[in-house]
Amino acid sequence: MIAEFEARVLALIDDMVDHASDDELFAGGYLRGHLTLAVAEAEEQGEHSAEQLKARVEDSLHNAIRAGELSPPDQVLVEAMWENLYQAALPTA
Repeated sequence: MIAEFEARVLALIDDMVDHASDDELFAGGYLRGHLTLAVAEAEEQGEHSAEQLKARVEDSLHNAIRAGELSPPDQVLVEAMWENLYQAALPTA
């Protein structure tokens, strides 16, 4: 499940390239790294749900923010994009 979910999120990021603003491209690239790390950690821990992955990505982002990696406007941009990507990548019932 996590690998499929990761693939959907990455495809959404890739699909933005032709029409995204510079800020959106930055946020997508930034999220790609956090997502990849979170997927590796989730798989190592035997986690399989999108909700668990979401929590891992958000923890990773919050750690980066605490470390001063993102300016306040970038924090808002990245967190909003992550929420949008997460919702868009969820399987439809």
